[in-house]
Amino acid sequence: MRSIQRRLSLGLISVLLIVGLVLAQISLWLFEVGLQRYLESGLRNESELLLVALVRGPGGLQLDEHRLSPGYQRPYSGHYFRIDVEHGHWRSRSLWDLELPHPGQPGLHADLALEKTDQSLLLLHTDYRKFGQTISITVAQDYTPVRDSFALVQRIGLGLGLMALVLILVLQRVTVRRALRPLERAREQIFQLQQGQRSQLDERVPVELEPLVAQINHLLAHTEDSLKRSRNALGNLGHALKTPLAVLMSLAEGDRLAGHPHVRDTLRDQLQHIQQRLERELNRARLSGDALPGARFDCAAEIPGLFSTLRMIHGEHLELSSEISADLFLPWDREDILELLGNVMDNACKWADSEVRLTIARGADGYWLLIDDDGPGIPVQHRDEVIGRGNRLDEQVTGHGLGLGIVKDIVEAWGGRIQLLDSPLGGLQVRIDLPERLSPQLPGTESARQPS
Repeated sequence: MRSIQRRLSLGLISVLLIVGLVLAQISLWLFEVGLQRYLESGLRNESELLLVALVRGPGGLQLDEHRLSPGYQRPYSGHYFRIDVEHGHWRSRSLWDLELPHPGQPGLHADLALEKTDQSLLLLHTDYRKFGQTISITVAQDYTPVRDSFALVQRIGLGLGLMALVLILVLQRVTVRRALRPLERAREQIFQLQQGQRSQLDERVPVELEPLVAQINHLLAHTEDSLKRSRNALGNLGHALKTPLAVLMSLAEGDRLAGHPHVRDTLRDQLQHIQQRLERELNRARLSGDALPGARFDCAAEIPGLFSTLRMIHGEHLELSSEISADLFLPWDREDILELLGNVMDNACKWADSEVRLTIARGADGYWLLIDDDGPGIPVQHRDEVIGRGNRLDEQVTGHGLGLGIVKDIVEAWGGRIQLLDSPLGGLQVRIDLPERLSPQLPGTESARQPS
């Protein structure tokens, strides 16, 4: 949601800046053109008054100074003129010893500098015919105060524009945040769905989101129904086969085949293989439940209960300890994690002399679990064999040999890896590496450095 707001804000800023700059430049240009046209009308009136001030005299044309504006008499007053006729010219006294710029062509001219001064002139050059002569009249006005005022207006307009831009952005963020609030609620509900806190999305959403939410809920319901039916079918099949398998096993162990030891051994081996394969497939069917949301594994809440159960089974003489990062959640189904840890910890308790230690932490690429015991350990050459389903090195210890095989199925289903290593306690260390999941990070998880 924040990325959407950021992109919308950046897009709005870009559009507003471009449109604002274009409109500001056009508006300022139109304003300046209109202002120059207004000043041009005043200069044209001055030019016509100068034309009227030209009268006939004894020596020809002469300028009647009594008709001149007082501004033309004061040096550098900002009002200037020059009149050119065939046999001479007149200049305003306000020019003193300076000369007006010669524009060359009739019309209005701006941004002409008066030499030796800081004045920028707005100049109008006009040609007339009077008394049979061509008369060129040039009048000019100091444009500097007007331009300074214009620049001040530009700065004020820029400040107001920036304030308006900030206000628009604030209003836009508020509006977008309100508009995206239903999406934020939907995102939170999806996160709750992944946490196992709900099984459906709330259908009270805006009209635009109703088809999406309805399709997601329909897909969740259909998937859950399909998995339930598959689990029930496999469970029913497993229960239906257990009784015939038990009967066949009792026959194989009975006296009826005493005279046929080879047949009895072959039958017993095949029945054990069928039983192990059946349990394996039932376990895989249960693992498929992770496709639906389930309760995440809260280490702080679940580990004490697991330890209590193991102490009841194996006795209070075992010291069970744990090293777990504070408030650590494992982003997998609670039942799967309990089965994984239960099998590995149960196996460690069977072989341990006095101590079993569990370590769970989060690394840079995922999670790692260490189960250490102080038992006799397993020779390196037999470790790969032990991980295989149903393989046991010591038939005197109770168990059917499926524990680590089930654990291996669970770990491989999650894309992880299981290893048997030497433990610092002197026995066996079972190390399980689980990759980071793509689901959103759960609250309370912390990073931890993975030991080398």
